[in-house]
Amino acid sequence: MHAALAVIFLTLFSGGGFGLMALIAIINDLHIDGGLSPSQTLIGVLLSLVFVTIGMLSSTAHLANPKNAWRAFTRWRTSWLAREGVFAVSFYPFAIGYLVWVFLTGAPDARIGLTLASIAGLLGLITIFCQGMIYAVLRTIRQWNTPLVPANFYAMGLATGATLLAAIRVITGGNASIFIGLAIALIAAVALLKGIYYFWISRPAGPTIHTATGFNRSTVRLLDQGHTFGTFLTEEFGHILPQEKARSIKVLMYLLAVVVPIIALGVSLGAQSVPAVIVAAVSIVVGLGLERWLFFVEAQHVVNLYHGRQRC
Repeated sequence: MHAALAVIFLTLFSGGGFGLMALIAIINDLHIDGGLSPSQTLIGVLLSLVFVTIGMLSSTAHLANPKNAWRAFTRWRTSWLAREGVFAVSFYPFAIGYLVWVFLTGAPDARIGLTLASIAGLLGLITIFCQGMIYAVLRTIRQWNTPLVPANFYAMGLATGATLLAAIRVITGGNASIFIGLAIALIAAVALLKGIYYFWISRPAGPTIHTATGFNRSTVRLLDQGHTFGTFLTEEFGHILPQEKARSIKVLMYLLAVVVPIIALGVSLGAQSVPAVIVAAVSIVVGLGLERWLFFVEAQHVVNLYHGRQRC
């Protein structure tokens, strides 16, 4: 499929922002490693809001008429996209409320503040699930129609958030051993889940021209596409990525999203290196940006079966 930059930014940045907010709430609620200081909490929540806002604003650029974006909220009973919008907007009052509370009181672990943080974190996690389900329910695209999609969305969002949180902890001068360990574990989870996903989509199983037409006992081939030039369907849903190029990009993605961040975080584990955690944070965002691009480009819509491609 055509990989729209707006949707890549939406899933990349909003997922990282929601994951960061959820981890802030968990760490301060359970007082993990002493919890976050007021300054660390303020920086973390502010960064979470920036990431989520970048993602949400990017999503409007994907609309043919952005001023009608409000209509996306009206079908929340049946549409995962509408549910994503509802929960994403609901996230803001609680996240901003927690930010203001910590700024005014300097008490990130007070009951009122933690209630706001917990609700914001929960809404963020629900939004990530809704984002994943937008794609996972599409039976017309085999590469997306799997529970591995929302699972990967969760892993990537939390891994990004954990890496950012570890960077904040190191930069502000706190002991970040537990935060770095958490980030490394979540990045390893991303590597594992993406490996399973890539193996799953590489299987030859899936819809064929025979299952699409119902003619299972004879050879079916396309005689005429019905057009001589490209159409909206072939431009949006007919992108083909050569396998060799796809493998090369996957190797690069693993290098940037997994190997470099883990090595950089490992260096910071002993030395508390500010440059190393910055490298880890930038690298994972760039690497997962590549993963988002691949996620869309490798998706093959069954409509391609009617345009000469015998398997999707």
